[in-house]
Amino acid sequence: MMAKIVKGSDFKGVVDYILDKGKNAQVVAYDGLFMENKETIAMSFNAQSLMNGNVAKPVGHIALSFSKEDEPRLTNCVMGGIALEYMERMGIKDTQFFIARHFDKEHPHVHIAFNRIDNNGNTISDRHERLRSTRICKELTLIYGLHMANGKENVKRNRLKEPDKTKYELYDILKTEVGICGNWGVLVANLKRQGVEVHFSHRGQTDEIQGVVFTKNGYHFNGSKVDRRFSYSKIDAALQSNRCRERKGMMTNEYEVATPSTPSSIAQSEFFNGSLGLLNGSDSSCNAADVEANQEMAEILRRKKKRKRGMRL
Repeated sequence: MMAKIVKGSDFKGVVDYILDKGKNAQVVAYDGLFMENKETIAMSFNAQSLMNGNVAKPVGHIALSFSKEDEPRLTNCVMGGIALEYMERMGIKDTQFFIARHFDKEHPHVHIAFNRIDNNGNTISDRHERLRSTRICKELTLIYGLHMANGKENVKRNRLKEPDKTKYELYDILKTEVGICGNWGVLVANLKRQGVEVHFSHRGQTDEIQGVVFTKNGYHFNGSKVDRRFSYSKIDAALQSNRCRERKGMMTNEYEVATPSTPSSIAQSEFFNGSLGLLNGSDSSCNAADVEANQEMAEILRRKKKRKRGMRL
């Protein structure tokens, strides 16, 4: 689920667009409006907007789009309920609105038209509305178990308009080049060959680089606006990682890791024979000592017997 937010000053224009017969529009919810026809709807909006003439763009228009994978379960009632909860979380309440579903595209989507001047003449705040909208869309996607898109790879490039078309072209180029380049010089040169200019922003009057801006087809994009991974610091870290990986690959090719050779059968034989020889020698020494000790003991006993015989005599 994702939302596209637009503000304007012409209620008739947004009503005509949303209720265009060519889009097979079906109204799924509304409040505070005379819904007899498109003219009465626009008249209702305009009448309430006069309660606060300080707002230059009182028209609120939000398109909520859903994944095609969720289409079987997205009835008009379900989509209307999700849209109403989205409005509540966005602070769009106590005001005129209508919600209509379109069938002119392959993915399910609804359009919300609302008056930014509420029923009491107060302005509905648009402060940080896109940040809040992104967070709320993610929350509702999880709450209702909707399909979670995998990211920019699934966006249909052929349906994009400028500057989004160029932004996604730049995203595809950066994704490839940042993954293979080992330094900024090579990256800048490769991007230039593909029509992308690179400019660095510095901190104050110093030489310290704090950001990068990419220019293509006359459009300028901060790196982090193309994608979070393309901020200056993250690109720099990726280039360093590529460089380290390349060096490791060169070292692996240049040097072979020497593995110790196993002792030969002869050496093993000599080793064991020597060991056994030492053990055998040790055993021989022990046996000789035992024999000598026995001989000494026998000699002592013989002498004792001899003395006893002498005493008897």
